[in-house]
Amino acid sequence: MNKHEMWEYVEKIEAQFHDLSDRIWETPETCYMEQKSMGAYLSELEKNNFKITKGIAGIPTAFIGECGSGEPVIAFLGEFDALAGLSQYPNMFQKKPLKEGGNGHGCGHNLLGSAALQAAVAINNWMKDTSTPGTVRFYGCPAEEGGAAKTFMVRENAFSDVDIAITWHPGCLAGVVKGSSLANCRVDFTFEGKASHAAGAPHLGRSALDAVELMNVGVNYMREHMSEKARIHYAIIDGGGISPNVVQSNARVRYVVRDETSIKMLNLLNRVKNVAKGASLMTETSVKIKVLAGVSNLIYNPTLGSVMQRNLDLIGPPNFVGEDYRYATKMQATLDEKEIENTYLQAGIEPLRGQVLGEKVIPASAKIVGMGGSTDVSDVSWVVPTVQLWGANYVIGTPFHSWQMTAQGKSNIAKKGLTHAAMVMASTAYDVIQNKEIRDNAWLDLRKVLDKQPYVSPISIKSSPPIRDMST
Repeated sequence: MNKHEMWEYVEKIEAQFHDLSDRIWETPETCYMEQKSMGAYLSELEKNNFKITKGIAGIPTAFIGECGSGEPVIAFLGEFDALAGLSQYPNMFQKKPLKEGGNGHGCGHNLLGSAALQAAVAINNWMKDTSTPGTVRFYGCPAEEGGAAKTFMVRENAFSDVDIAITWHPGCLAGVVKGSSLANCRVDFTFEGKASHAAGAPHLGRSALDAVELMNVGVNYMREHMSEKARIHYAIIDGGGISPNVVQSNARVRYVVRDETSIKMLNLLNRVKNVAKGASLMTETSVKIKVLAGVSNLIYNPTLGSVMQRNLDLIGPPNFVGEDYRYATKMQATLDEKEIENTYLQAGIEPLRGQVLGEKVIPASAKIVGMGGSTDVSDVSWVVPTVQLWGANYVIGTPFHSWQMTAQGKSNIAKKGLTHAAMVMASTAYDVIQNKEIRDNAWLDLRKVLDKQPYVSPISIKSSPPIRDMST
């Protein structure tokens, strides 16, 4: 097998980034609250002589580390936020929270940022050793889980001089991300009515909770009249209190509205807003509508995808051994067949019976399957040619946002997949830096999309990063 010269640069520094991943796993922090995680990254950037800029787009936990100078400018995107309610003991084969109701890395972002920084440091070390011109940046991107930090970073032109953006996401099978994602908006609807005694003077009250419930009913009736790929979810954030004998004067419901493109999503969101206004009219309450965050649909870049696929095919899957397979067999026993089948369905390949780990990479010929979820990487992909890798870090069938994913976050499997992803990203960056034609063709790919449909931000110019709102 041919060996890419970047792989040695990546392997040489893997211990410090495995340790970084563990430290992030041990201090799980959610949307915009990632102070300890940010501190760990800033420490690593300083050790590696990156110039640091904090507070990107007015976000306290967003930052950029930069080395080198001149063109090209290569950006590595790193995420590090956790999820609420997914606390879990590591490497256990049953659900057992470290802290009841606590946070946990149930989407692998402890691995994500660590591998992205490992690749950035490796490529920077190579550039210094070989006197190769160019700038390497690591973008510390908080709040991917619902906060859409990258969308605000894009709006504030944080990527305006970037030539190529590279990132990845932990998963079960290694492959290039080719399918699109759903655009979405996260919106709060706050109803205000009038309190009164629910028995003594119910006629004097105007229930904000009634308005929330009527809105939910109205949106549910919309589902028959939406496109098949559209999705709408909601959670009651404030039900108005715990006293049923009081007419609730205030209530709040949070909605996530998704569709295939930003324009379709924004049109659907307007319909949801109209339902809210109707509920307000029916209950004689008022409603305030606040858009918290939004992300676009993902743009696949064929030129960069082909470069990353070549590097992935060259390296092959991670080098799993007997101990890894024994661990994986125990963990997979906690999953059901539908979860295992879904891993292959999302990868666009036929199920491989009896497989517990990603022994093969997803081939270039695999069916392109769109992501059912959303990501703020999408907004970067509209302004910079962007390429993204799926990693092989978890037992096949592991659902995202699950205790099983949190449990595996410090495993040898996860860390092998971490370094594997860093190798693929670093070697892809190497090719992009060495070959201006690749960069030019990647921009041609993006401009073809923009000629048909210019970028439409899913957030307004007035929207601020929802730092306080997302902590509630």
